[in-house]
Amino acid sequence: MYSNINTSDIFAKRYFSIESIDKTDLSMELRQLKYFIKAKELLNFTEAAKALSISQSTLSQQIKQLEDEMDVLLFNRIGKRIILTEAGEMFSRYALQSIENANQGLLLLKDLNNLNAGKITIGVIYSMRLPFAKALIQFAKQYPKIKIQIVFGTTKDLLDKLNLHHFDFVLTFYEKAKDPHLKYQALLSSNMVLVTSKKSSFASQKSISLKEVAKLPLALPFSGYSTIQFFVESLSQKKLSPNICMEINDIPTLFEIVKTGCWHTILSETSVNDAHVVGIPIEGKNMRRTIMIVSIKDASETKAVQKFWKLITNTL
Repeated sequence: MYSNINTSDIFAKRYFSIESIDKTDLSMELRQLKYFIKAKELLNFTEAAKALSISQSTLSQQIKQLEDEMDVLLFNRIGKRIILTEAGEMFSRYALQSIENANQGLLLLKDLNNLNAGKITIGVIYSMRLPFAKALIQFAKQYPKIKIQIVFGTTKDLLDKLNLHHFDFVLTFYEKAKDPHLKYQALLSSNMVLVTSKKSSFASQKSISLKEVAKLPLALPFSGYSTIQFFVESLSQKKLSPNICMEINDIPTLFEIVKTGCWHTILSETSVNDAHVVGIPIEGKNMRRTIMIVSIKDASETKAVQKFWKLITNTL
């Protein structure tokens, strides 16, 4: 015996709760809903089956399966005629909404695959501002409908947020630890340089030793910057101590300080873009670092992310 008690709750929980629908059942149930809606429109199983290009027996079986699963009668059968029950009328609203949502979802997926929709969130270390900007402009021109969110930060901050899935990927120096859940792709190599004013006495030098650098008054980024951690560790290995006069967490401000000729700083060569300063390569085989694209290994990669990776690899 079919029941009409609490039909709205039954329909909502059975058909429209994500927790109750697994991937195996979803396509079958959407098909059943479409069959039901067509039968509702035509109020004739034979005509509905023809419109759907299926046999009448198939349609009848699918509708009967719906009724059995719901324990609710959706149609009254009167000879060859069918009449929608009160429960069937109530159920039709849920069915139409479900089909419409599914269609909208398919359109969204098509837009994502065609790069006509979507969003990319990227974390970038400060020293990659300039080369990254070139790739960003090129990507935005090619795919204007993709929303792009860029966050600049230190390596530690960016990796912490990546692990919380705040980013699709980050660009950073990261040669040491290889976390098994992360994927690393080498992007480019960059020299560590002493950034000094063009009017300084050694601005024309082709290179400079760590020992010489340690004696100079330095204005450096905060210790949270990967470049500075790398520099301090390199000095420590040679039992040298840097003469750090100030720490500033803003690269443009550092350039203003350096341009006075009274202080110097240490950065990756990719950061040097001011006409009044020069970057002098620091001597040593370990003074060249690799910039990596770092992402969550098991995270899904959208087509937009894959395109950005390809573009930035070719651009840089």
